[in-house]
Amino acid sequence: MRTVELLLDEAAELAVRQAWRRLADAGLPSQARHRSPTNRPHLTLAACPELTAPIRWELAAAAAALPLPVRFTGLVRFERPTSVLAWALDLDGALAGLHRRVWEAITSDSPPQTLNPFHHPTRWSPHITLGRTRRPGAFTARQIPDLLPAPPLSAHLVTLRSYDTDTGALETLTPRP
Repeated sequence: MRTVELLLDEAAELAVRQAWRRLADAGLPSQARHRSPTNRPHLTLAACPELTAPIRWELAAAAAALPLPVRFTGLVRFERPTSVLAWALDLDGALAGLHRRVWEAITSDSPPQTLNPFHHPTRWSPHITLGRTRRPGAFTARQIPDLLPAPPLSAHLVTLRSYDTDTGALETLTPRP
């Protein structure tokens, strides 16, 4: 699979990494434990089996919207197949529009059964993951919010990239000239 992700500006990335460290120091699941050099705070927009030429063309058009200002709205927990602790982002019109463009790009040339339903625009919850585990309820302790720094008041999404989950390769998706 190929993910389509947005990276944060440097100051917001540092704030997320600080939250990762605090979770790890407290013995909780944290993205800081992923030692891969490709591991960076990011916002996942979608995933598809491959980035075909038509998808790439549309993603290059979508990348022209960057940098995009965003606002963090606070801590959120998800219990899906995995337990996730994250900082949520405000789904304003600009972010929703960018996400829809990316979704339409990947659905234009991907088999529908290969797409993650949580990435559909009506179900997508923009967030930056702080910790993830297969252990249900791992982030329900009341003291967890006290461990974390406050999320940045605002940030910018600055780079569109894709990660190949099979090979581990990263690719920056640049705007069309």
